Amino acid sequence: MVSAQLKGRHFLRVNDWEAADLVTVLDLADRLKARYKQRVEDRLLEGRTLGMIFTKPSTRTRVSFEVGISHLGGTALYLSANDLQLGRGETIRDTASVLSRYLDGIMIRTFHQSDVDELAQHADIPVINGLTDDFHPCQALADVMTIRERFGQLEGVRVAYLGDGNNVCHSLMVACAKLGATFVAATPEGYEAEEEVVGWARAAAEESGGSVELLHDPEVAATDADVLYTDVWTSMGQDEEREQRIRDLQAFRLDGHTLSMASERAVVMHCLPAHYDEEVTEDVLHGERSAAWDQAENRLHAQKALMALVIR
Repeated sequence: MVSAQLKGRHFLRVNDWEAADLVTVLDLADRLKARYKQRVEDRLLEGRTLGMIFTKPSTRTRVSFEVGISHLGGTALYLSANDLQLGRGETIRDTASVLSRYLDGIMIRTFHQSDVDELAQHADIPVINGLTDDFHPCQALADVMTIRERFGQLEGVRVAYLGDGNNVCHSLMVACAKLGATFVAATPEGYEAEEEVVGWARAAAEESGGSVELLHDPEVAATDADVLYTDVWTSMGQDEEREQRIRDLQAFRLDGHTLSMASERAVVMHCLPAHYDEEVTEDVLHGERSAAWDQAENRLHAQKALMALVIR
């Protein structure tokens, strides 16, 4: 049931993996989800232990990983940075070396991508990026899983992202590009996605037959979109910028008017938590065209598949 080709691999950013690797994860996630609904146990990681390092708080990341490895027969260990010697000056290299002797995998949710990269460089076990300021690859897996569930494929699906060109936008853009979607990001000037990431996505789209477009007009992006996606305007660590961000991004709110411009089959997505009446209105996120709750659930199934594939 589980391919050995990905065993031992790190998952640090979507761009590190080929499209075929992502499809392998999605296919297994679909099977695991179906079997879970049937109450069939898949204890693929019996006796394995996942260490979960958090320097940023979380609801979905912590619960989905902890429950997910439990479903697979393994154990999760919550490691707050304040509880580790890492928080008292021990180096990332030394932490990686020690944890590699105790654990079978590490998930880390933190601020700097460079810290995740350094941890992976020195760890002898798979490292999974649970979120950094630059990327959110596990969220992207759940996102494309959800889109594929709704439309049967990614090829030709128009995905419109509205708001801040942040870590979620980065990972979603690359995942959609690798899988053949038409991806459009509408951001205010000064909030664009990083040029390097856009370059990765456009290179991937050339291979897959997809496309990547950057706009400053949310209505143009939303027109005939099959997926309308948004994220919070102010992330952790940006609280001092909150009022300015609300002013700059207010035209990019996902509301009933925005939804009316999308295709008849369009769904609304949000990685959560939501700040109602900022980036999205409550009636839209809880409306009949919202896929946000399936999307949140799919964090569990996509990450179960990822762990089953990479942990030895």
